[in-house]
Amino acid sequence: MKQQDQGEQEFAFIKEKIKDKPINRRRLLLRTVYNLLCAVLFGVTACFVFVFFRPYFEEWLYPEKGVTITIPKDNVPQELEPAPKKEEEKEPEPEKSESQTVVVREQLEPEDYQELQNKLYAIGQRANKSMVTVTGVTSGMDWFNTPYESENSSAGIIIANNGQELLILTEKKIIDNAEAIHITFIDQTEASASLKKYDGNTGIAVIAVPLSEIPEETMNEISVAVLGNSYAITQGTSVIAIGSPLGANYSILCGTIISSQNTVSTIDTNYTIFTTDIIGSENGSGVLINLDGEVIGLVLQDYSNQNNRNTVTALSISELKQIIEDLSNNRDIPYVGLRISTVTNEIAQEYGIPQGVYIKSVELDSPAMAAGLQEADVITAINGEEIINVVQYYQNIYERQSEDVVTISIKRQNGEGYVDLECNVTVGILQ
Repeated sequence: MKQQDQGEQEFAFIKEKIKDKPINRRRLLLRTVYNLLCAVLFGVTACFVFVFFRPYFEEWLYPEKGVTITIPKDNVPQELEPAPKKEEEKEPEPEKSESQTVVVREQLEPEDYQELQNKLYAIGQRANKSMVTVTGVTSGMDWFNTPYESENSSAGIIIANNGQELLILTEKKIIDNAEAIHITFIDQTEASASLKKYDGNTGIAVIAVPLSEIPEETMNEISVAVLGNSYAITQGTSVIAIGSPLGANYSILCGTIISSQNTVSTIDTNYTIFTTDIIGSENGSGVLINLDGEVIGLVLQDYSNQNNRNTVTALSISELKQIIEDLSNNRDIPYVGLRISTVTNEIAQEYGIPQGVYIKSVELDSPAMAAGLQEADVITAINGEEIINVVQYYQNIYERQSEDVVTISIKRQNGEGYVDLECNVTVGILQ
């Protein structure tokens, strides 16, 4: 009996009734309010973060593609011979009448010349809205370990607006190895730019300025240049040089084309170069425009007239339009590495050289040198297609992509004759 009572006492705690803790309504209310505030704060923060970073996420996940730039090309005009007049056809003689209109040519007064000059300058001022100043900034250390910055400037021309960026054509040498590129528009507004693409042969480059960095007021002041037809330019054509032909920004110089038949030899092709009577600078840059305000030539420092550096010279814009279009659309320019000229019928007969494309020199470390092409070889075909002039050669090569392999058929002098050979060339990109 005692053991039973003792056992009941030992396990008496098991039979104890545990009461629920009383609810603290004040604390419960405070906790509920705290949770609601945290939820509201989280929602506001999430909404702010989503709204702020949404453009970046969309740009990263769904990048917008800019508009493809298309530049209308110009056809090389065919010289048409005038039809001979038939002997029996005679121009009718004007009937004589008692009252005939008399044309009196008045002598121009100085005021007339000034008025004409004002009209020419007005054309240049409108075209200058397409011009910018491109500045490449580089830094370094001098002999005393003192840091310094250097700036190179040149004229640039606005060639397109793809909806996201403003595209500007300039010279690669100005921004070569630049740590920063600055653009100054005609209203003195500045913006940062980045290199898009460049052509290692001609030395022209396309740089881009985000539209978001250009104020609306500046967009209303500037304009995209119109590229004209330089095939229509002949000796005696009146032109206007704008940009920085003498080193001063937004200059306007008037003059005349004194030569339109000269060419400059570059890698894989040749370009027409216009010579003017406009006084310029060896370090000048800019463009030539016609009387309609259209660009017909690029004034580049590397192509200034070697014989007379104090006059403005320019590369024909029509021959550069395809390159400008491709650079604007991020396409690399194919490269083989030959300096060439056409072997015409007259040259072939006079010197006994096969008709085709004559190799004047081969660039060092170029795809052409790696393939075994040599100076004095004559190209006659590419991938079996006959090549008889530089234009055909360049058009064939330009259609290729980097790393494409083309078979170039050549004739190489061997003793007193020529032997037929083939070289497989891997197309590259000139850096």
